[in-house]
Amino acid sequence: MSIIDKALEANRTYAKDFNPTLGKHPAPKIVVVTCMDPRLSDLPGILGLPQADIDVIRTGGPAVTEDVLGELIVSNRVLGTTEMLLLNHTGCGFTTFTDEEMNAKLSASTGDASPAPMRFFSYKDPEENTRSRSRGSGRTPGLPKMSPCAA
Repeated sequence: MSIIDKALEANRTYAKDFNPTLGKHPAPKIVVVTCMDPRLSDLPGILGLPQADIDVIRTGGPAVTEDVLGELIVSNRVLGTTEMLLLNHTGCGFTTFTDEEMNAKLSASTGDASPAPMRFFSYKDPEENTRSRSRGSGRTPGLPKMSPCAA
């Protein structure tokens, strides 16, 4: 059985016992932009906040792209979050390559240079990346200032 088959079976089991009161409109208090790294999966434990208070946006890096800015606006204007946190971490895979290296690797492994150059938002210093990414969100009309945090 594949991982997807196992996940689908687990979802069927979960759906049978799903508490319908959990299906009401969410009302998180904070939106957290964080890396897609699975080591950051326990955000309630990492941040000391209840799960229901956290709206999570996962992205590689974590890069605050135009798509992420759109999600932040929805989180703030539709879900009602009032605070934003950018959570970066040490040991991130995005520190292990440059965009140029990844583009070269992709082109070499596929024999196709057409997708390159892609922007992967690689970086070397988690703390500086967190500071620079959080500054960019403050320039978006309608969004509160994002607080940086490097774990």
